[in-house]
Amino acid sequence: MKLPTWILMDIEGTTTSISFVHDVLFPYARARMSTFLSTHSGNQEVAKEVEALQTRLGLSSLADVVSTLDRWMGEDRKETELKSLQGLLWKDGYASGDFTGHVFPDVKDALSRWKEAGIRLAVYSSGSVAAQKLLFQYSDAGDLDAFFDANFDTRVGHKREKESY
Repeated sequence: MKLPTWILMDIEGTTTSISFVHDVLFPYARARMSTFLSTHSGNQEVAKEVEALQTRLGLSSLADVVSTLDRWMGEDRKETELKSLQGLLWKDGYASGDFTGHVFPDVKDALSRWKEAGIRLAVYSSGSVAAQKLLFQYSDAGDLDAFFDANFDTRVGHKREKESY
């Protein structure tokens, strides 16, 4: 049997518990987004996403941005700016030890076996590339980010759009 050249995987329900994302990461971001945007307004990446959101939706104030992001988080929207800002915010949570990235017990061994077999690994998730990398870098099983050869997010399109692949 010929082995695949690549394995493209998602995160939620594949490598990571859906409840970790919905019960840990999402509430963490929702509770801190307003403060994060205010205290990180000088950060170039944060400012870029806020400006993109304001331009796209015609929002004039940071309060409008916060309100929109809060509504989108409640709706579990897959909006690129939201996902990017969540990833930037979660970086603080991972780095401070507020949480670690959950991975199922068999993930590290599976990634290792696939890499040893010469299979290239990639992640395609609605979460930003930065958020994907953080989850695996700060995982319960140690730093797993080096196993991955590529990461894709909504900047290449949404997962339900066949053109994205």
